[in-house]
Amino acid sequence: MNVEVMPSPATDTLLSAEPHIAQVGVIGAGQMGNGIAHVCALAGLPVTLLDAKKPALDSALATIAHNMDRQVNRGIVTAEDRDAALARITTNLDYAAFDDADLVIEAATEKEEIKRAIFKQLVPHLKPSCLLASNTSSISITRLAADTDRPEKFIGMHFMNPVPVMKLVEIIRGIATDEPTFQAVDALARKVGKITAVAEDFPAFIVNRILVPMINEAVYALYEGVGSVSAIDISLKLGANHPMGPLELADFIGLDTCLSIMQVLHDGLADSKYRPCPLLVKYVEAGWLGRKTGRGFYDYSQTPPRPTR
Repeated sequence: MNVEVMPSPATDTLLSAEPHIAQVGVIGAGQMGNGIAHVCALAGLPVTLLDAKKPALDSALATIAHNMDRQVNRGIVTAEDRDAALARITTNLDYAAFDDADLVIEAATEKEEIKRAIFKQLVPHLKPSCLLASNTSSISITRLAADTDRPEKFIGMHFMNPVPVMKLVEIIRGIATDEPTFQAVDALARKVGKITAVAEDFPAFIVNRILVPMINEAVYALYEGVGSVSAIDISLKLGANHPMGPLELADFIGLDTCLSIMQVLHDGLADSKYRPCPLLVKYVEAGWLGRKTGRGFYDYSQTPPRPTR
């Protein structure tokens, strides 16, 4: 016997309550922010990209155009799609530009105090229905959400770098995040061509909980003289079939970001196995942050880059 199950009024209400995301805001015009703007615009969404400095916005637009040109050359998108996507991106220096946004994604530097300050400035300019997401790679979503006026509409949306290429987005619910927010953000991630993985709100979530301690261990191996930079990287590339060695990857991510994530893990889990390597700390103190500063575990002033140890 076939029995037709009718949705209850409560189910109908929940489904109809799912927010519709038609306009997106992105805060931070760096690597992650311009990548998020890139994929959202290509998916047909108008995007407002905000940064504190106009040169950063100009650089972001140039990067997005360059990366879209590469996609056109590879046959991934058409020239018409590229032109339409670029036309959907506007830039601004004022949080008031987000007054009509349905979702604002924060993609600022991986420092909790900076993120908290951003949300404090942002929230007064948002409509009540606007959702908030942080692209944090390690910081508690619950804690960030508690500083806003809408913790139930706050969620983690961790894109991978480089955003236009990498397929994964980690979705992280805080303790107060409601189901409609989760469903809307999960659907948006899929709309922009990503595959989602749901992570619990523990320090560094899934990817960086596993990846960054591996990088930290590679730095310890260098620090203790187990192997040179070249030996460590070639060992993991050829011995474990990694596309990049761990020290090369650390330079790509940014040594300051790696250190911040290790500090979050160490502070949040109180386990000595997450202690940042002193050599990683020393490189960050020296300002040798990797590719973005031209020097990290490799010196990028020459081709091919030369190991610095």
